[in-house]
Amino acid sequence: MVIKSILLISMYVVPVILVITGVASTTIQLFGCYLLSAFGMAGVGMGVMHDAIHGSYSKNKKVNTWVGYTLDMVGASSMVWHLQHNVLHHSYTNIHEHDDDINAPFFLRFSPNAEKTPMHKYQHLYAWFFYSLSTLSWVTAKDFIRFTRYYNMGLVKGGEKAYKKGILKLVLLKIAYFCVVLGLPLIFSPVSAGFIILAFVMMHFVTGFIITMVFQIAHIVEVVDFPKADTDGVVEGERILHQLATTCNFAPKSKVLFWFVGGLNFQVEHHLFPDICHVHYKEIAPIVKATAEEFNVPYYSKPHFLMAVLDHFKMLYLLGNAPEVKPVKA
Repeated sequence: MVIKSILLISMYVVPVILVITGVASTTIQLFGCYLLSAFGMAGVGMGVMHDAIHGSYSKNKKVNTWVGYTLDMVGASSMVWHLQHNVLHHSYTNIHEHDDDINAPFFLRFSPNAEKTPMHKYQHLYAWFFYSLSTLSWVTAKDFIRFTRYYNMGLVKGGEKAYKKGILKLVLLKIAYFCVVLGLPLIFSPVSAGFIILAFVMMHFVTGFIITMVFQIAHIVEVVDFPKADTDGVVEGERILHQLATTCNFAPKSKVLFWFVGGLNFQVEHHLFPDICHVHYKEIAPIVKATAEEFNVPYYSKPHFLMAVLDHFKMLYLLGNAPEVKPVKA
């Protein structure tokens, strides 16, 4: 984990330094640096901060806290991510209006329990573009919107004072991020401002697409369940069975993918044991699969990455076109 962290953080930071110092002095070099930073940013998000915020990077809580700040380093908020991902997504996986990972804007439909509109008919074609915008939205408005909503939901401990302090922290972190990653290159790089801004946007397009795809193909696929809460917000069932029914692995034999995405291709194991560092998922996966087979409970896995992407494409189409995707559990 330490070696991976150094490599991925360097992949993100070093190209930005090369741009700021003027070493990357041509347009091609500028775009090359920002492209490399895009993959570094995605790697930090999936393979470094993700474990840290789950508390599985180290047995030392302070180490987890500080490593978790790498998410703030790439422009998002570790404070908001903890609430969105750890609290809501892992507690209410694939439950409409509770799992914030499937609470999509009005033009996207990620659950058969969400309202369908005529425009969703084409979401399998246009969703990919909006996936690319995800981190750009994240580093600008999304953190503020979600933090405010979480405060209204009562998820922010400390009341109004903590909320105001959190907003101030978000503002300062965003300013610092944009000053370093965009502002300093605009000041010191010999490349024109227009190309620098375009390269910055391209970086987020690439990062956003990679990260969103990895998370979407693990949960928004045809094989998994979308449990439905009753009028009191209660979902029947047991937590482990719920995670097995709502989650799907992909490309479990790909060592390169496993390394880069922080073991998130073993999404089943991650949802069952989020407090275990992802480097162990490959070893525990056969045990989980064998146990699932022994007790005749679901264990979903797609053998190849492309197969999982195609399945997600199909699911987007069904959610926008089919009258009913599959039975839901009430």
